[in-house]
Amino acid sequence: MTKKQKKMLYRILISFALFVCALLLPVEGFLRLPFFLVPYAIVGWDVIWKAVRNIANGQVFDENFLMAVATLGAFGCGEYPEGVAVLLFYQVGELFQSVAVSRSRQSIADLMDIRPDYANVERDGQLVQVDPEEIAVGDTIVVKAGERVPLDGVVSQGSSALDTAALTGESLPRDVAQGDQVISGCVNLSGLLHVQVTKPFGESTVARILDLVENSSEKKAQAEHFITKFARYYTPIVVFAALALAVLPSLLTGGQWGVWVPRALNFLVVSCPCALVISIPLSFFGGIGGASKQGILVKGSNYLEALAQAGIVVFDKTGTLTQGKFTVTRTEGGVLEWAALAEQFSTHPISRSILTAWGGQPAPERVRDVEEIAGHGVRAVVDGRLVLAGSRKLMARENISMPAIQEQAGTTVYVAVDGQYQGCLVISDRPKASSAQALRELKACGVRQTVMLTGDAQGAAQHVAQELGLDQFHAQLLPADKVERVEALLRTKQPKEQLVFVGDGINDAPVLSRADIGVAMGALGSDAAIEAADIVLMDDDLAKLPAAVRIAKKTLAIVKQNIVFAIGVKVLVLALSAAGRASMWAAVFADVGVSVLAILNASRMLRAK
Repeated sequence: MTKKQKKMLYRILISFALFVCALLLPVEGFLRLPFFLVPYAIVGWDVIWKAVRNIANGQVFDENFLMAVATLGAFGCGEYPEGVAVLLFYQVGELFQSVAVSRSRQSIADLMDIRPDYANVERDGQLVQVDPEEIAVGDTIVVKAGERVPLDGVVSQGSSALDTAALTGESLPRDVAQGDQVISGCVNLSGLLHVQVTKPFGESTVARILDLVENSSEKKAQAEHFITKFARYYTPIVVFAALALAVLPSLLTGGQWGVWVPRALNFLVVSCPCALVISIPLSFFGGIGGASKQGILVKGSNYLEALAQAGIVVFDKTGTLTQGKFTVTRTEGGVLEWAALAEQFSTHPISRSILTAWGGQPAPERVRDVEEIAGHGVRAVVDGRLVLAGSRKLMARENISMPAIQEQAGTTVYVAVDGQYQGCLVISDRPKASSAQALRELKACGVRQTVMLTGDAQGAAQHVAQELGLDQFHAQLLPADKVERVEALLRTKQPKEQLVFVGDGINDAPVLSRADIGVAMGALGSDAAIEAADIVLMDDDLAKLPAAVRIAKKTLAIVKQNIVFAIGVKVLVLALSAAGRASMWAAVFADVGVSVLAILNASRMLRAK
């Protein structure tokens, strides 16, 4: 409990003790008033003050106003114990709510602890602690064992193991050495690291994540908008209904004020919409917090709500469904050196795998006029000869005649020299160990269709699709083609169904933006991913996706349960109050009791997996 919550608990306990004493005193009638006013004032002075202050500010119809009118009205009718009891139980409910909200915020607070307090910089032979915002790109910082990495960078000296649990939810440490990239927010477990900074603090991973989490509450779900509008119109309606209930029957019958005024007061107590106003946002906040514990960042409750209705999930292949680690598994025609020299300037994983398989040293002096053709391959002059290395599309574009070659289970790179076909390389990329299980779990979560979009050859795509059990796939796609395919899939959606696209967040930024929900995988340190995606999986484990869907579905189920339960009970007790069949104690349950039960139900999201 916080200091404020403990103070409220003491007020409740003192007030309750005085309330019991007042009940036991042998005093009757009006003389009982002062003995009940004391516990009333102790437990409820802030409610009365808030009601007065809000009225002065033009905000009349809120729960403080309802409680003040109902309890003061009870005192006016001589029902002193009921007046104290209503406020006492109301404050118990408010305290419980405050504790529940604090617990739900804890996971977010834990995440916020990744914010670094300082960075170590070596000056005049001494380590000096400096504000991370003062560190420039290119500076070298020192990270001791047990300290948090304050900025993104590359290890220039040393080796260690990093705890990435706060960012990825992964319990296993990650080993780093000289030349490896490190991201801010991780904890250095063992060795001493010298890190050359590659991004200023404002653009670092930790800063972007914190900004994302802090702003997630601004994007509300439809259910939250509904509750806001509901409370706005509902509260004044029930206040005027209670007023009519207190006045009109007595005027029409010529009396019976002692019957209808207490009924109206019960009506007011019941009408307080606390259960809905608090439990619905708490459910979504708990869902976002529970997801963050597992390394899943959701940018807003609206995306969590949409994810619960995921019906079509579309995947990029390389790095998403597969490992993204390419290996040359077959060569034909002795073209490995030609291809390696032509591809040596490219950063594409396929190009890197060809260089690794060749094993020679890069020789930029042997190569000139290099041109990367998006979605096709590379054109370069090697040792004075024109070399083409790429897909079948590249060969067709350059009018290179080729023999009939059977598609292999992998990506085939065809090579031509001076306009003549010379041979090919086959490069394979294996599916991730978690991909097949993740797809099965998505089906179990209610996903109707799984689709793969890739720029790879038909044979390689078909092999992966069959191995993983995808419903359909589309191969040999350029970035623009992927957008067109997603557009076509969007037209096939069923009512209220959502399309989710999962990609690496860099090459797939246009598709991530076009889908109903964009999910970026393995996107630590990727600015494009964090900007384009609605949900970020903090590592490349595809098993996080069905976990996110389950959390979203559970959140939405709890929200619907609370709405139906709270409105149902309130409507019932309101009707009973109007008919004189509900006591003040029933009214207290319909307000405080329903709120507590709804908050307890919402708190289940903290344990969502």
